[in-house]
Amino acid sequence: MPICRPSASSVRPLAAAMAMLVSASALAQDNPRPDNARDGAAAQGEAALDRLERATAARKQEAETRGPTSLPTPSEESRRRAFEGLRKRAPSPAMDARARTAMDKAKEAMAAEREAMALRLGQALGLEAPDMEAVVGITAPPSAKGWVPVLFVSSSMPVTTLRTYAGQLERVGGVLAFRGMPGGLTKVAPMAKLSAEILRHDPGCEGPACAMRDVQLIVDPLIFRQHSVTRVPALAMVPGDPALPYCEREDDSPRAAHVVYGDAALSGLLEEYARLGGKKEVSDAQARLQGR
Repeated sequence: MPICRPSASSVRPLAAAMAMLVSASALAQDNPRPDNARDGAAAQGEAALDRLERATAARKQEAETRGPTSLPTPSEESRRRAFEGLRKRAPSPAMDARARTAMDKAKEAMAAEREAMALRLGQALGLEAPDMEAVVGITAPPSAKGWVPVLFVSSSMPVTTLRTYAGQLERVGGVLAFRGMPGGLTKVAPMAKLSAEILRHDPGCEGPACAMRDVQLIVDPLIFRQHSVTRVPALAMVPGDPALPYCEREDDSPRAAHVVYGDAALSGLLEEYARLGGKKEVSDAQARLQGR
C-alpha cells in the first residue's frame, strides 16, 4: 500500500505549532509562579526594612555621641567690645542699694531658717529647745528657795518607773538627776529621746504637739559626787537651786543633810527622810504631794 509523504505545505504549519509550544514552555520557566513572586517581594521588603532600621540606629547613635568638645573661643574683637561695654557702664547707686538690701534680707532669712531648723530638731525629738538645753545642764533655772527634792536615777531604770517618779516630782517641784547620758556626754540625741519618753503625759504620743510634764531633768555627775550617791534611786532634799551651772556653783555649796535609798514611791522616800531628822525639809513637798 503506498505511503503518502507529507507535503511541504502541511509541514510548515506543524513546525510553527511546535515552535509556539517550545516558546510557551520557556516563557513559563523564565517567569515564576505568582506565589513565588509574592514571597520574593516580601523577603526583599523585610531586608529593606532591616537596612533602614540599622541606618536609623546608626544615625541616632552618631547624633548622641557627636557634640561640642570645647567651648568656642571668642574673637579678639568680641573681647574688646565686651570690656568696653563694662567700662562704659555707669554706676547706679539705686541698684547698689537694692543689692545691699537684698543681701541683708537674705542673711536675715538664713539666720531665721537656722533657728527654725534648730527648733524643729528639738520638737522632732519630743522636746522644746529650752528643754534640750536643760538636758545638758546649761539652762539657768529660776531661783529656788527652801529645799528641792532631787531624785537620783539612772537611764538603766525602767522607763515606766521613771515616768511614775516624774509624775510625782511634778507635783512637788522636784528634779530628776542623772549621772551621765546614754552613749556618753558627747551624744545628746539618746538622752533627748529618753527625756521625751519620761516627760510625755501620753506615752503613745509622738511629735512636737505632745503635752510634756513640768519637771526638770539634769545631767550632773558633780551632784552625785557631792552627796556620795552610789546606787539609785535615791532622794536628797537639796537646799537652794540644785541645777546651777558648774561655773556658778561652789565646791562647798550647801548639800542635803541626808540621802535616802530605796525603790519606793516618792511619798515613802519623803517619810523616810523625815524619820532621819529632815521633817522640816520635806514638809512642803509632803503637803504638795498630798494636795494640801
